[in-house]
Amino acid sequence: MNPPQKILVIRNDKIGDFMLAWPAFSLLKTQYPDAEITALVPEYTAPLARQCEWIDRVLIDKRENTFIDDILSLKNKIKYNNYDVSISLFSETRTAIALWLAGVETRIGPATKLAQLFINKKLKQNRSRSLKPEYEYNLDLVRHFIKMNQQEPVIIQNAPYLVFDREECQLIRKNLQLEYAISDGTELVIIHPGTGGSAINLPLQDYAELADCIAGCKNVYFIITAGPDELDNANDLSALIHAPHHIHHSKGSIIDFCKFIGIADIFISGSTGPLHIAGALDIRTVAFYPSRKSATSLRWQTLNTTDRRLAFTLDKNADEKTSEMNMQAVCKRVCDTYLNANIA
Repeated sequence: MNPPQKILVIRNDKIGDFMLAWPAFSLLKTQYPDAEITALVPEYTAPLARQCEWIDRVLIDKRENTFIDDILSLKNKIKYNNYDVSISLFSETRTAIALWLAGVETRIGPATKLAQLFINKKLKQNRSRSLKPEYEYNLDLVRHFIKMNQQEPVIIQNAPYLVFDREECQLIRKNLQLEYAISDGTELVIIHPGTGGSAINLPLQDYAELADCIAGCKNVYFIITAGPDELDNANDLSALIHAPHHIHHSKGSIIDFCKFIGIADIFISGSTGPLHIAGALDIRTVAFYPSRKSATSLRWQTLNTTDRRLAFTLDKNADEKTSEMNMQAVCKRVCDTYLNANIA
């Protein structure tokens, strides 16, 4: 098989899912540096795709109103760019049919769902069993393609995958410290109480208990982050936290929000897009996962290095009012692991 010239990689679902594709993009571009790598993504993840150093071009997946119009429109976009290879990290019927109609010669994807009928180089993965992290399932598809070419996959870098200018991030942090009179040496801890995707979030009272407990073992300052539609939730949490804190209401671009996350020493949230951004930045994370098999802490493990992530699974009966989680035990692990401050 000749070296690929133009590769289309499909990961057109949510932000957290897309961030977990970055190791796959890294491997693909490192293995084939002369190939043009295009990412098919929705509009809202496009700025992140443009930030990824292993993506050369971004193709926007704009869904049309009817199934037929949608597939034909997507087919035309793909055919116009004349890709010789596609790798579907996220499998859906509409994209699989569009790839087939566009005449993409080599179509890599999971052997799952109806979509597999239109994929000609399938890999059986059984993702629903959640036996490995999502980013490993993505990597497996790229490795499958590389081995089809009778090559061995190269070794790629570890986290961080998302990197910003160090001086710019230091300036953001310094300005924040000046604005809120935060002393040097204070640990900045972001709590993101918003929900997204498969996330089941902690009740706000649990977040507040955790924050006040952490504040008792180390000099910390908390920042409650909120997206455009999450301010009410952030205000409700703010009213419960006694430790020093303020609310950061993100109104700018997703890239600005990523840079803000990058100033944190610890990031705490459910399994949300911002959590996976923090993981890609190699920020220390404290993550809360539901007990569902499709949404386990293993399957949706963050990208940060092993010693920079803590994961907790909520009780299977948890809801937005009560999690039945021992927050004192959670606090002890956070303090012992990240803050070098043992608590009783």
